[in-house]
Amino acid sequence: MPRPPTDERWPAANGLASIEEAVGAFSLLREYFEGAIVVDAQTRITWMDGRYRELLKLSPSFDPIGLPVEDVIPHSLLRRVVESGRPILLDIMNFDDRQFVVCRIPLKDAQGAVDGAIGFVFYDNVDYLAPILDKFESLHRQLTRAQAALTRERQTKYSLSSFVGQSEPVRELKAMVRRFALRDGAALILGETGTGKELLAHAIHQQSDRADGPFVAVNIAAVPEALLEAEFFGVAPGAFTGADRKPRKGKFELAHGGTLFLDEIGDMPAGIQAKFLRVLQEGEIEALGSNTVKKVDVRIIAATSQDLEAKIADKSFRADLYYRIAVLTVHVPPLRDRREDMAMLCEVLLEQTMRAADERGWVITPEAIRLLQAHAWPGNVRELRNVLERAAALAPSEVLDADVINRAMPPGSVRHGGAPSRTQALAHTVADTERQAIIDALAATGGQKSAAALRLGVSRSQFYEKLKRYNIEQ
Repeated sequence: MPRPPTDERWPAANGLASIEEAVGAFSLLREYFEGAIVVDAQTRITWMDGRYRELLKLSPSFDPIGLPVEDVIPHSLLRRVVESGRPILLDIMNFDDRQFVVCRIPLKDAQGAVDGAIGFVFYDNVDYLAPILDKFESLHRQLTRAQAALTRERQTKYSLSSFVGQSEPVRELKAMVRRFALRDGAALILGETGTGKELLAHAIHQQSDRADGPFVAVNIAAVPEALLEAEFFGVAPGAFTGADRKPRKGKFELAHGGTLFLDEIGDMPAGIQAKFLRVLQEGEIEALGSNTVKKVDVRIIAATSQDLEAKIADKSFRADLYYRIAVLTVHVPPLRDRREDMAMLCEVLLEQTMRAADERGWVITPEAIRLLQAHAWPGNVRELRNVLERAAALAPSEVLDADVINRAMPPGSVRHGGAPSRTQALAHTVADTERQAIIDALAATGGQKSAAALRLGVSRSQFYEKLKRYNIEQ
C-alpha cells in the first residue's frame, strides 16, 4: 500500500482499512490541494499533512495527534460529517483572520459504518473567488428581502382602529369583534360590498392568539374553479402534465398556525365545498397528486355579501359547511345605517387622497357632508372613497364644497336641489331595464339564481349583489 512521504507524520491506522486507503489516495492527489487532515470516529485527529500544519502556523513542537479536531481547528465541521455520514463537498472555513476553501468526506469501513473523516484544503486564498462570493451575497440579500416582504404580506395590514366610526352600530360591532378575537372558532363576516369585511378579518386575527402567525387571504370569486383545489391544498411534484418538479404549498399549509381568510365564500363551487368541509372537520389536507396527509392548524374567517341561507335553500351551498364556518357571525352595518360617521370617514379618507404639493390638505364643507349623507351608498365606504377621489380631481382648490361633491356623485344619486338631470333620467332607465332583465331571467330558470346569472352573463357574486341592490325577492 502506498505511504505518504517521509516528511509526513502518519499515526497507526488502528486496523481501519479505509483510512489506510485514504493515505494511499493522498499521495496520488496531494498536488491538487494545499493540505489534509484525518479524524477517527470520535473526531480525534489521527493524521495531519505537514502543509496543513504550515497553513495553520502550528509550532513544530506542538503535536495535534489524539486531540479533538475543534481544539486545533475551532470552525471545523468534520464532526458533523462523521455524525451524519454525509460529505460537505465545498465550503469556506474561517481560521483566525483567514479563509480556506475546504472539502470534507466521511470514511467508511467495509460494512458501510463511518469510522472517520478526511478534510482537504483546496485553496488558502479566496480572493480570486471574490466575484462568485459577491454574486452569492447579492443573491442572499435578494432572497432575504423577498422573504421579509412575503412575511410582511402575510401579516395583518389593519387593526380594529382602522375601522373608522363612533356611531352606535360601529361601537357594538367593535365590541363583538374584540370578544370573537379571544375565541378560536371559525367566524363568518356578513355585509354588503365595500363595508370593510376584510379589514375586520385582519382585526380579528391581529387581536387573537394567532397574531404572530400568518394571515393568508383568498378571494374565491377571483380564482378559476379548475384551480381552486390546487390553490387550497397544494400540488405534489409531477401531479399533472406541466406541474412543477417541486411541491407547491396550498393556502391551508401557508396559513398553518395562523388565519385563512376566505373572501366571497358564497362563490365556492359545490365540488370544492365537500373537500373543504372535510379539512375543517379533520384538520388534514392532501395535496393534489399526493397520498400524504398533513395536519394543519388554521383558523377560518369567511366573508360574503351574499345571502348564504338563500343559497342553502336553492342547494348551491352546503348547509353543513355553513354551520361549520358560522360559529361566530359578524354583521357589518352598511354606510347608510351609520350616516353620523360620514364626517369622520371623509376626514380619514381625504388624508389618504393625493393632493398638490402646494396644498395644505383637503377641506370638506358641512353642506357637502349633508349631501353625502343623503346618498344611499350601495357601494358603501369603497364607493365613498371613489367619490372623494373624484371630487378631489375636480376641485379647483383644496376646498370640497357641495357643488364639487354634487358633480362627483355617481349618476342617479340624490342631488342638492333641483329636478333630476338628463344623466339621472338615463341612469334610472338603465336601472329599471336591468331590474326587469333579472326578474325575467329568474322566471325563465324557475328561480334558480346560478342559472339566471349564467343566462345574463354575470358572475354569481355580481348577480346576488344586484338582487340586493334592486330589492328583488322570490
